[in-house]
Amino acid sequence: KKNLFKIIELLKNGSIISLISDAGTPGISDPGSILINKCVEDNIEIFPVPGASSVTSAVSISGFSEKFFFYGFFPDKKKRIEEDFKVLSELNSSVVFFVSSKKFARIIQSIKEYFFGREILICREMTKHFEEYLRADVEKINSIKFELKGELTIVISEKKIEKKPSQILDESDKRIIKQMINKISIKDIVNLIQQKNKIPKKDIYNYCIKLKNEN
Repeated sequence: KKNLFKIIELLKNGSIISLISDAGTPGISDPGSILINKCVEDNIEIFPVPGASSVTSAVSISGFSEKFFFYGFFPDKKKRIEEDFKVLSELNSSVVFFVSSKKFARIIQSIKEYFFGREILICREMTKHFEEYLRADVEKINSIKFELKGELTIVISEKKIEKKPSQILDESDKRIIKQMINKISIKDIVNLIQQKNKIPKKDIYNYCIKLKNEN
């Protein structure tokens, strides 16, 4: 961690640092992804060194999941694109596309619809003089100031799995139960609270029994 912080400070002060591995591409199945993500977090520019494929180069600096699905070029028909998007949007991995700038402009709305809530990295003119890398939330693609020319390599982040909050009895529920414990049956209390907050019936029942035993 000390070395990581030192590197980030050097980068913030204008230094140019190369991340090199003895085999493969740093950032893909490699601890280098820790540094990549820290640079992304601190808005430090990252450029891949040209490799055998723009796919691995783009994924290596994306900061997204190193597990990725490479789709290739989009088909011509919009219906086919949307059919594929429906399947791809359910994958819990990064998704990489090749697309011409003209076609990308035409399908932005479909990308927003199927990949809403995810992040996107747009790579233009990779390994060339005017290479450019733009990051955004998918829903904000339209606001990107981007000169759409040539072919693009697009990386969309993995599907975000929202963790459902654990449903437990809160103090409000406990107060209600205490008020009703001697007035209605435990069965009715369980049904009432469970319908209100979707708390497991067993937890409500056990709390009712605890109150009964205390009285």
